[in-house]
Amino acid sequence: MRLPLAVLVSFSVVFGSCSPAPGPEQNRLTFFEHLGHTGFKFSWRNLTCPTCKALFVILDIALLTDTNEEHVARTAGEVCIRLHLAEERVCRSITELFRDDFIRALQRSLLLPREACALLVGPSCGKYDIYAPWNVTLPGIPKPPVTPPSLPKPGSPQSRILFLTDVHWDQEYTAGTTADCKEPLCCRKDSGFPSWRRREAGYWGTYGKCDLPLRTVENLLENVAAAGAWDWVYWTGDIPAHNIWSQTRTQQLSELTVISRLIHKHLGPKVKVYPAVGNHESTPVNSFPPPFIHGNRSSSWLYNTMAEEWSPWLSEQAVKTLRYGGFYTMEIQPGLRVVSLNMNFCAAENFWLLVNSTDPADQLQWLVHVLQESELKGEKVHIIGHIPPGLCLSSWSWNYYHIVNRYESTVTGQFFGHTHMDEFEMFFDEADKTRPFGVAFIAPSITTYVDLNPGYRVYYVDGNYKGSSRLVLDHETYILNLTEANHSPGSGKPVQDPKWELLYRAREAYALPSLFPADLDTLIQTFVKDDRFFQKFWYFKHKGHVSEPCKDACKTTEICLLRMNFSLFSHPLQCSNCVVLW
Repeated sequence: MRLPLAVLVSFSVVFGSCSPAPGPEQNRLTFFEHLGHTGFKFSWRNLTCPTCKALFVILDIALLTDTNEEHVARTAGEVCIRLHLAEERVCRSITELFRDDFIRALQRSLLLPREACALLVGPSCGKYDIYAPWNVTLPGIPKPPVTPPSLPKPGSPQSRILFLTDVHWDQEYTAGTTADCKEPLCCRKDSGFPSWRRREAGYWGTYGKCDLPLRTVENLLENVAAAGAWDWVYWTGDIPAHNIWSQTRTQQLSELTVISRLIHKHLGPKVKVYPAVGNHESTPVNSFPPPFIHGNRSSSWLYNTMAEEWSPWLSEQAVKTLRYGGFYTMEIQPGLRVVSLNMNFCAAENFWLLVNSTDPADQLQWLVHVLQESELKGEKVHIIGHIPPGLCLSSWSWNYYHIVNRYESTVTGQFFGHTHMDEFEMFFDEADKTRPFGVAFIAPSITTYVDLNPGYRVYYVDGNYKGSSRLVLDHETYILNLTEANHSPGSGKPVQDPKWELLYRAREAYALPSLFPADLDTLIQTFVKDDRFFQKFWYFKHKGHVSEPCKDACKTTEICLLRMNFSLFSHPLQCSNCVVLW
């Protein structure tokens, strides 16, 4: 096997880990060096410089012909099988699925063997950073004075916002099949049926490596429709299941269409929905070429269908930028605007960023323009997206942080998903590093993947009146308790029409006066001092289904992640990015 490197790199995009990087040099390897999860034994650091360079020279020569591209793919499939990275069927399917797009991205990246090896093997083999620092340009207009937020007067209007994320509908979900199979996704028609001491898939969903049947998604939409009225909806993507080795464009578009129309059907034509693009919408997963990639390799097949399905909710101008790069902005109400970002342009897993990772699609520069216009008009802005900014590439995260710090009086809400967990990220001022100025709220997933109850979020935001801050005042999390839904008391059979129950209200659960940045920063300090509050957070983070408490190093890591102060790091960020299968 002479040519495994190309797809070993691509495997690192698909099967990742969530472990911290020891230092700034290793932080540069976040795209490539997450091979510890799911049994990876390969390490780029085990290669010598001459060996690495020789292999990449062979790879460069091999990729000059289509015949050798086939050989690379076959060889990579064998590597996957021999290293036991996945079952044989998954290995062969995923190498075939990723082959064309990944190789085209690698060919266009213009990496020389010495540069690739400096990047992969480390500083002992040279110095090269494909994700080198870059800056967006901010206008020369001074930042307005910052006024600390205050609670609205009692009785002031509030907006009630439904937040949906990470549906992950599995068309092949089958009750009664094996819930703990060897493949990355179980509870499916081809998972087989459980033998003795193995768990089986429940009717409404299953704790484990399983996504959801359509009936659970529809039950959710029926429940939230009955729980209305909603002022509007934020929906931050990830529609397809985690069967990333066997997806097709036709399947992805079909699922996008079905879920979009179900949301429209159940919530009605009067409720506006503002969607964002998830990383699972494309196939191969995480594959989002920048707009300068044209033809069949571009994302137009996906963005055009999104534009068609979402046009009842979006303006003509929003549809235009959606077709261009998967992002848009719209006025929600007078004085409030939403910005929907395509966070795939910040993701280390998006191998197209090998070609150019400097502000792909000029999205952040566009964001600056939108925020400056809103500042001049006195608008407040909510930013929505799929991947939280703390999980992005270093330079992208730093620039995003710099932007929202500059426009902190304009950006009054940040809403994300992706992790499937219930958590948040704090933002601290670049000048006064002890002053919290913003919060990115990360909402729990609808899917159960992995080992979770299905859930959704409701935000209460300062409402539509003159002088409204448009800040988040409170939020609620609702879950479907699968233990109860799958086993009705008495009969033991699935409940026919299960109800989604309130898990907690944030201010009530944590005894907070508000959810403003200063109060959430104080809450984190309380987590350090009072373990009861932290364990409550841990329980809520996992949507009421926790196997064991989080203590010692686990607790320290969690609190560190909540307070990840990007402004404390040099440029680029010297912090760990977290690559996950989500």
